[in-house]
Amino acid sequence: MTLQLHRPDGKGGVEPRPVEDRAWRNQLQSPRWGSALKGGRLPALRNPEMNPTAIGRSVAFWAGLAAATFVLIVLGYGTGFWG
Repeated sequence: MTLQLHRPDGKGGVEPRPVEDRAWRNQLQSPRWGSALKGGRLPALRNPEMNPTAIGRSVAFWAGLAAATFVLIVLGYGTGFWG
């Protein structure tokens, strides 16, 4: 089964629409995007909502969380809370 576009044939039926351009992506070019810009590249756009966390800080966070979880589990079993 294919997803072809169909159009009325004038006799109450439909007929497949012939494919006119196989390189349809050529019609999608906009002056805002890469191939139409100087140098053919996209501009560097900032994302003000995304401030990446430093690698050292993220490793320290996860290591601290793991250590706190371990201590909580050991204390819980050691005191008989989960026993």
